[in-house]
Formats: sequence, structure tokens, C-alpha cells
Amino acid sequence: MTGDTHPSRRRALVTGASLGIGEAFARRLAADGWDLVLVARDAARLDALAAELTGRHGGDVETIAADLSTEDGCAAVEQRLTAGTPIELLVNNAGISLSTSFVRSSVADEARLVRLNVLAVLRLTHAALGPMIERGHGAVINVSSVAGFGVPMPGSTYSASKAWVTNFSESIGQSVAPLGVRVMALCPGYTRTGVHERAGIDMSRLPAWAWLRADDVVAEGLRDLRKGKAVSVPDWKYKVAVAGLRHAPKRLLRGFRRDTRGAVGRQRG
Repeated sequence: MTGDTHPSRRRALVTGASLGIGEAFARRLAADGWDLVLVARDAARLDALAAELTGRHGGDVETIAADLSTEDGCAAVEQRLTAGTPIELLVNNAGISLSTSFVRSSVADEARLVRLNVLAVLRLTHAALGPMIERGHGAVINVSSVAGFGVPMPGSTYSASKAWVTNFSESIGQSVAPLGVRVMALCPGYTRTGVHERAGIDMSRLPAWAWLRADDVVAEGLRDLRKGKAVSVPDWKYKVAVAGLRHAPKRLLRGFRRDTRGAVGRQRG
């Protein structure tokens, strides 16, 4: 962890910062002149990224190695949000998906998904909002997903967790906006982050045109935050997809599902 060498600069805390959308947020914010607090489980990757960003942009970068699916990990980040140099922007990006359906996975795995995708978002948002409201400014971006607008992968609980994140962000955002604080749900579609590969999810059926770049997701998300949007859905094709998930007949949608991570086959033998 580095010292506070730029006390007048804005500071953002980004979870899941070692890969994917979280790393893209870290790189973009550092380039835009933000000091950072980076959170992830992999201390070595965090330290390497911090050294690179400090050397390239000259800002101050703290690191916290923490597993947000655990009590100790969440508590450590909560404490940083409420003490020390103020956090002007919280990006709740850490999250997981599972490669198996609900009836085939274990309760332990499903509980870990809920702790990381739901409970950690709730706890860190709550910790961040108190100081932001007291100062009269600040923002929270909760990284959700287009999947939260429907059931694109029957049998998976990932979309249910992201539906909660989006609804939670909209609700809390409405309550704190009059106090000068913004809360936004960022809902990308399929984004090349390495998350699917790490979870063992086969995405080979998904066409190349459906994939987004993490840098583009971050750029559009930050633009929408500046515009005061409650929900950001990057890229026109996913804006269309969200409209379909919200309004098209469910029978029609079933024929277009490509994501089979939650599929259940009848066991034989």
C-alpha cells in the first residue's frame, strides 16, 4: 500500500480490480487523474497493476487483497470506505458466475455467489454512502448485467443476483440523489473479461459480434454516470436486447437463448 501523496486528487475504490471490467476501470480512472484503492483476491496481480499505474500516471494507488465473499474481506474494505482519505467513487465490480445449474451445484457454491454478487454490494454501498452523504457528493457504480432484465440462462442464479443489483441500485439511487450522491447500475452484455473461462463456462456458441470490450463498457458507463443515468446499458445492441427481455413474449425469448450454463439434462444410469 502506498502513501497518500496527492491529498487534493479524487480517489476511487474499485473491487475485482485485477481483471476484466474492474481492471479496465482502474486503468481508465488512473489515466483520468484519479487516485485509486484497488481490491481483489490476487495480491500479486494487484501489486503489479498498482506499480504499473503509478509509474505511468504518477497517482497514488493503494491495494487491499481481500475475498469479498468472506466476512473478513468485506469488513476490511468497509473500514477503508469509512476511514482514511475520502472515497469519491466506489465501483462494485467483483462478482462470479457458476458453470452448473442450481439443482446440480452445491449450496456452498450458491451461497458464495450470493455473498459476493449481492451481500458484498449491499455492504460496501452502505459503507460508502454514509461519508458521501455527509460530504454532499460522491458516486457508486454497481456493475450488474443485461442478464438481470430477464432469464437468459434458465437454471442459473447469476441473472437473479444481477436483477437484485440493478433494482437495488435504482432504489437507493433515487433516495440519495437529492443529497448530492449518485448510484448507478452498469449493465453490460457479454464482455471479454476472462470470467467465463475461469468459471469453466463454454461460450463457444456465442457469435463474435455479441462480445463487448471492457474498455468500451467502462467508457460508456462513466459517460452515463456524468449524465446522471440510473441504469447504463452499454452498446446499442444490448439496449435492444434489454427492451426485448423486458417486453417480448417469454415463449418467443426461449427460442433465442444461447447461454446454457444453467441447463439441466436428465441423468442416466
